[in-house]
Amino acid sequence: MKLKLSIFLLACTIVFTGCGSNAAEKNEPAKTEAEGNKTAETAVAKEDWAPILESYRQFTIEQADTFILETEKFVNAVKAGDIETAKKLYAPTRMYYERIEPIAEALGDLDPNIDARENDVEEKDWRGFHRLEQALWEKNTTEGMGDYADRLLEDAKLLRALMETVEVEPSLLVTGAVELLNEVSASKVTGEEERYSHTDLYDFAANVEGANKIYQLVKADLNKKDAALDEQIGKGFADLEQALAAYKSGDGYVSYLELKQEDTKKLSQLIDALAEPLSQMGTILEA
Repeated sequence: MKLKLSIFLLACTIVFTGCGSNAAEKNEPAKTEAEGNKTAETAVAKEDWAPILESYRQFTIEQADTFILETEKFVNAVKAGDIETAKKLYAPTRMYYERIEPIAEALGDLDPNIDARENDVEEKDWRGFHRLEQALWEKNTTEGMGDYADRLLEDAKLLRALMETVEVEPSLLVTGAVELLNEVSASKVTGEEERYSHTDLYDFAANVEGANKIYQLVKADLNKKDAALDEQIGKGFADLEQALAAYKSGDGYVSYLELKQEDTKKLSQLIDALAEPLSQMGTILEA
């Protein structure tokens, strides 16, 4: 049954009533009118985040809900021993997770339970997508994978449920965009993430899409604060997405093994060109 839940957001509102009396009780000087106006202006700026956070909430909910549905299809194929169907569903299913990975990383062990690679955790604790990836591509079997498949679906549903407990603050939103790009730089562009299936470009694209979604939500405020930085980030995303489009194959992407050294070098350079200005996006949090 589809969960009818929503992420609780931080209200981003500061209550100022009673400031004068509190100051008097503590024998502290009351704020001047100018200081009070400055504080009020800061509060309004924070309140402007409410629609941005709500939009991101809707985005993550949609991705998480679809992630559950697609994971169930993948799990059913694994449990039915349908290797070819499982292989086709594997990478597209993961994209829904990769777009909202910063949320999962804020929820304890959920990220390693879903996304750990071999040797990232102890053998006894290794489960999730990459355990199934190894069986499908390296061993070409689903034998003994039923329990791992079931646990993956349980973890996907748990992710969606625990999203209720996450307070999505502006700082988490901004740093999340940088973290998603760091994911690309750390493992996707090197081909280490999908070491058996070589479907790294799916993860690569999903991380970039997740980061770009956050950028699009804060773009208007960023442009007011620093138009030049906004333009630089926008160009960085456009260049990176154009480069990725060259590796499209139908609704997906070619195997990472098809990329030559100059291809991976170009992608790496484009990531670096975007990462630096994106890391400065936190300027919009400054009062």
